[in-house]
Amino acid sequence: MTRPLPRHAAEPPPATPPPAAERQPVIRLVSVVKTYGTGEAAVQALRGVSLAVEERDYVAIVGASGSGKSTMMNIIGCLDVPSEGQFLIDGIDTSSLDEQQLAVVRNRKIGFVFQAFNLIPRMTALGNVELPLSYAGLRAAERRHRAEAALRLVGLTDRMHVQPNQLSGGQQQRVAVARALVTAPSLILADEPTGNLDTEASHDLMEVFDRLNAAGRTIVLITHEADVAAHAKRVIQVQDGRIVADRRVTAPGALPPLLNRPAVPS
Repeated sequence: MTRPLPRHAAEPPPATPPPAAERQPVIRLVSVVKTYGTGEAAVQALRGVSLAVEERDYVAIVGASGSGKSTMMNIIGCLDVPSEGQFLIDGIDTSSLDEQQLAVVRNRKIGFVFQAFNLIPRMTALGNVELPLSYAGLRAAERRHRAEAALRLVGLTDRMHVQPNQLSGGQQQRVAVARALVTAPSLILADEPTGNLDTEASHDLMEVFDRLNAAGRTIVLITHEADVAAHAKRVIQVQDGRIVADRRVTAPGALPPLLNRPAVPS
């Protein structure tokens, strides 16, 4: 049975998490293989990938085009399923779920941020952020309360009632982050989130991710940009469908490495 969403979903979690021994990894991949096609045309996009991501961690998955990182993102996001192996989110084995159950997991467990902002043009920032809660069947007053809280968290208190075409690219992506937060997901999954942003907007957005992680959010970023990966506590490199490097920068419960660090003058 699906657990109900907590109240005040966009607010930071309590400062003291439960003991580590009582917590499942947010993400666990066990010997995951993903094959597209059959016979001589078969392409193995992932080749036995195993990975665990703990609560409060901040992970960057990096790799060249065709390395398998996008396939890994699709599996972690419950947008695709392994050909072999297991993928678990919060201890739930997704291989046992049908399409409708996977959709519920996506809605409640994962907040997506994509390179394209994917905002609805004729809706305000507030309306865009409320949308996932509409799908969850929440009442209007509760939707508004949570959406306003999420927009405050990303620094858009004064831009709630404007439409996307009145926002800069960086502001639109922050609306997308607020939309990802509003259902209180276990995981924020961001696919090339700075890909459509200039340098200043990228820096501002990564500061938002840093603050969210410091408040307890678990974040996985898919990126090919070294300066984006530098914000993470753990950097995983994917090549030819395998994890070829896994570098721990700081502990999952520590502050992000670049949080509040002044920019180096050029």
